[in-house]
Amino acid sequence: MTPPAAPRPAQLGPLLAHCRLARGWSQQRAAAELCAASGVPTLSRHEVSRWERQRRVPGGFWLGWLALVLDVPLVTLAEAAAATRRAGSTGAAGQGRTARAGAPPAGRTGPGRTGGTTRGGRARVRTTR
Repeated sequence: MTPPAAPRPAQLGPLLAHCRLARGWSQQRAAAELCAASGVPTLSRHEVSRWERQRRVPGGFWLGWLALVLDVPLVTLAEAAAATRRAGSTGAAGQGRTARAGAPPAGRTGPGRTGGTTRGGRARVRTTR
């Protein structure tokens, strides 16, 4: 049975949470289903949480598996991911948080890393695999 069509929120986090909850799944269960479907055993509940809180935006690889596991059209997830990326970080990523030890300074992401802030000071959303 397919869950009722979700309203198309402008951003990905609320859409993922809505689709997961419509299936009655915890974040742990969603992560387990994604691991089983993709064959990647290392995805955790924490990553699902980061996606739903929009601390990170899943890349094309995970968007494809999310579409399959949550039974949502890939184009719907891709549009929501693009809207989330355009909007930038929506959480408290830059508010009241202190830098982690060993983290690059704001605005400097270092080689092979994503995240940080843009020159205008607006936080960027991380994209994962």
